[in-house]
Amino acid sequence: MITINKAVVTAAAPRQRTLPLQTLVDRDGATKSALVIILEEILAAGVQEIGVVIAPGDQAAYADAAGDYAGRLTFIEQAEPRGYGHALWQAREFVGTEPFLHLVSDHLYVSATEKGCARQLVETARETACAISAVQATRESQIGLYGTIGGRPVPGFTNRYDIECVQEKPTPTLAEQTLAVPGMRAGHYLCLFGMHVLTPLIMTLLEEEWAKTAAGQNLQLSPALSQLAAREQYLAVLMQGHRYNIGLKYGLFMAQWALALCGADRETILADLVELLATRPG
Repeated sequence: MITINKAVVTAAAPRQRTLPLQTLVDRDGATKSALVIILEEILAAGVQEIGVVIAPGDQAAYADAAGDYAGRLTFIEQAEPRGYGHALWQAREFVGTEPFLHLVSDHLYVSATEKGCARQLVETARETACAISAVQATRESQIGLYGTIGGRPVPGFTNRYDIECVQEKPTPTLAEQTLAVPGMRAGHYLCLFGMHVLTPLIMTLLEEEWAKTAAGQNLQLSPALSQLAAREQYLAVLMQGHRYNIGLKYGLFMAQWALALCGADRETILADLVELLATRPG
């Protein structure tokens, strides 16, 4: 059994930093920033201490977007944009020697159960007492957008996998050669969900990777995750839910539709959609 008291949200990337400030209508019908939706996902998982990695100068905007939750946040600056892994590494003092929940700030999540996706993940991590990443079955045409795992099913489970390696945004050819997971539908791979429970070892591994990073190069997370799989037990769990990357073209639009169709205004939204389709030009 492990205890997870802290969460880290990375939000410093140049193309990512404004996305959490966007507003959507959540499932309860309330207008919220994407940041608030992410924070409520974390809090519903029972995690109370939240660090947010931001770019210099963004603290005021993020505190405003967080609203009533601003007082719960610890802001951590990434002085220069040197990659996803580098951003997470900036939170090493915040997490200390504890396992922690990690979410990216450009994904929103819609659970297929009464439990939120982060809560599903945290409960599984407590049960397995090891590092664990959420994954989603993804068509090969989309895997160039995500980190992708290679591994094998855990005996006795239909939704857990022993991770053997992690590749960042692989090509379909590379995925076919090295990332095929037994039991997956043809043409589908297990891609990262943007949500992890990680042990303190990940910070040591990121430091080791940083020491090998040449000047001007970025530090990514996937190589450290592959090293994590080689050094300790590291699992993946197939989520009962879906991630929506709001940084993609139409990403905010698709996330908003997903929230609306799972929320209090579902019937109204469906009626409006039918009317729109019936009256569209052409």
